[in-house]
Amino acid sequence: MTQTVQDTGSQEAAEPRSDAEREALRLLDAVVEATGGQRREGQRRMVVEVARSLETGRHLLVQAGTGTGKSLAYLVPALQHALEAERPVVVATATLALQSQIMRRDAPRLLEALADELPRPMDVALVKGRSNYVCRHKLDGGFPEEEGQTLFGLADDGEMVAGSDGNPTSPLGREVLRLREWAEDTETGDRDDLDPGVTDRAWRQVSVSAVDCLGAQKCPMAAECFSERARSEAGEADVVVTNHAMLAISAFEGLAVLPEFDAVVVDEAHELQDRVTGAVTGQLSGAIVQAAASSARKHTAVAVEPLMQAGVGLDAAFTATPTGLIPRGPDEVQLSALSAVRDAARQALSDSKPSGGSDSSADGGRQMARSRLQEVLEVAERMLETVPETSHPEVLWASRPGHFEPGAGWIPGDETAPPVLYVAPLSVAGKLREGLFGQATTVMTSATLAIGDSFQPVAGAVGLLGESAPRWTALDVGSPFDYARQGVLYVARHLPKPGRSASPESYEELEQLLRASGGGALCLFSSKRAAEDAAAEMRTRLGPNPTILCQGDTTLTALVRQFATEPDTCLFGTMSLWQGVDVPGAACRLVVIDRIPFPRPDDPLATARSRDISRHGGNGFMAVSASHAAVRLAQGAGRLIRTATDRGVVAVLDSRLATERYGSFLRSTLPEFWPTTDPAVVRGVLERLNTA
Repeated sequence: MTQTVQDTGSQEAAEPRSDAEREALRLLDAVVEATGGQRREGQRRMVVEVARSLETGRHLLVQAGTGTGKSLAYLVPALQHALEAERPVVVATATLALQSQIMRRDAPRLLEALADELPRPMDVALVKGRSNYVCRHKLDGGFPEEEGQTLFGLADDGEMVAGSDGNPTSPLGREVLRLREWAEDTETGDRDDLDPGVTDRAWRQVSVSAVDCLGAQKCPMAAECFSERARSEAGEADVVVTNHAMLAISAFEGLAVLPEFDAVVVDEAHELQDRVTGAVTGQLSGAIVQAAASSARKHTAVAVEPLMQAGVGLDAAFTATPTGLIPRGPDEVQLSALSAVRDAARQALSDSKPSGGSDSSADGGRQMARSRLQEVLEVAERMLETVPETSHPEVLWASRPGHFEPGAGWIPGDETAPPVLYVAPLSVAGKLREGLFGQATTVMTSATLAIGDSFQPVAGAVGLLGESAPRWTALDVGSPFDYARQGVLYVARHLPKPGRSASPESYEELEQLLRASGGGALCLFSSKRAAEDAAAEMRTRLGPNPTILCQGDTTLTALVRQFATEPDTCLFGTMSLWQGVDVPGAACRLVVIDRIPFPRPDDPLATARSRDISRHGGNGFMAVSASHAAVRLAQGAGRLIRTATDRGVVAVLDSRLATERYGSFLRSTLPEFWPTTDPAVVRGVLERLNTA
């Protein structure tokens, strides 16, 4: 029987009950004193609860608001547990930004502060997917170049990539040459250590995916492999930092991508369900099938005509299928086409087995070809098993990717073209319950983990509800900030409900807010088109002051840096700015949210999950769409107050937050700002902030 304790009470530190909990607090105090930090009761309470969880084996869900110092609050007991258990603790994050913060700031400062407090030196290591590292075997010619992107000859656009003297003449060639030179000097081979970065197209020339990698047993350069070196270092480390996708691969597929562990901390845990779902989503199309066949013909010399024909048949069977969810699964013709793809891929895979010689075992081209065949086979099998209303069904949908054109906006995909098919689990709760919570003590934490006062939605999404679910505890340690004094929540109640495009009234409202603020505004939009259209409109209305930056003008890192250093600048952007942007001080005194961030109406997974909940007697809209929006809205609003001295306004230009019945549910997830719907009041606040 599941035993759950939910505590959303005060931030007062829990009284330590065991030696491990008291030691964790002692170590925290030593770190705070050594680094000149401040005592934070929420942080102290979290340290005790994390230490208790790791000691007792009971899973923990802990919401820690901005300013708590949650990274330190779980790293201290994680190091302590690693000492006692003699096994590493895994820390999984959703974003590269947080990984970088832990590895470059939090962990080094922590280890330095505790150097005299711990019985031995301790290490924190970082593990990423193989495609994040330079592949020495590929650099040495062990893998074929990507189709149409050869370094010497013509690129896919017909441009000469290298001149007759052997020197690159194209941007791609120059990038790859730079990568080759960098690979000779780098100690990590990690793409994130390359400054400035390179395009994805160039990076593919020097890296391989996990499925393409030959592996340590076969690769002739395994001893020099950056990825293997990172894994080796992780095997000796006390804390291993990774991402949600790697955690999912380790938990679900049984691959040894991480060292053995019995405890894991999942940070940014509000993202876990979506990140895990993304990691196990498969895709298939006629083009994908035929590319696998072409690769097999080129690198294995097997007969691929049946697979080529199966790819054509797949396109023919699904061309008339509209974009979106395929709620009843494939029809008879489509099942036949998928079966043909599965059978042809299985035969090609069998025919392409290496003969056993050393040359064939280290053949990168053969490995790439076989990995593509294996992926086609596995995805086709999954799509054949999509049966609605089963205990753990998978969802099938069709997509025709569109594109964005400046001035024209988003151009939908051609509905007469063959679609790309996707398959994903309706729920990952069962997988997480068995593969993660059933294998390791798990601490899940985030600044926005609960919805209102309830942890039930996230607990259900990750498999912690039900008769067979494991025991867990949940608590909210709060935030040290006084939100009611530091911030204002303004909802533009008088505006019309948002339509497909921004209304003249919403542009007028945005203009007035930016004029009153004089810049310092982070403006968050539900789509790229909405952000770009609003940026263009405000540049026309406001002129050069304040400066309007828009996501896509240059790299995101450069945009955030400029926004943070120029207090009179505004930054317009989309979902990647809704979380992870940390700009304290007057540079961010206004956060504008254009509309409630519900999932897109045509989102196939959200639609399928909502229907499934409604079919079982629940409220699909509230459980899926409203819960999704609540977490994203809280993340966006959380960009405003980052320190105890910050002041500002969160302005929501979606009147539904004030007028619809679900508005109170959404507002319950937000920090307790001082609320108003009066535009004159909020403009006065912004004018005072601008002149302060």
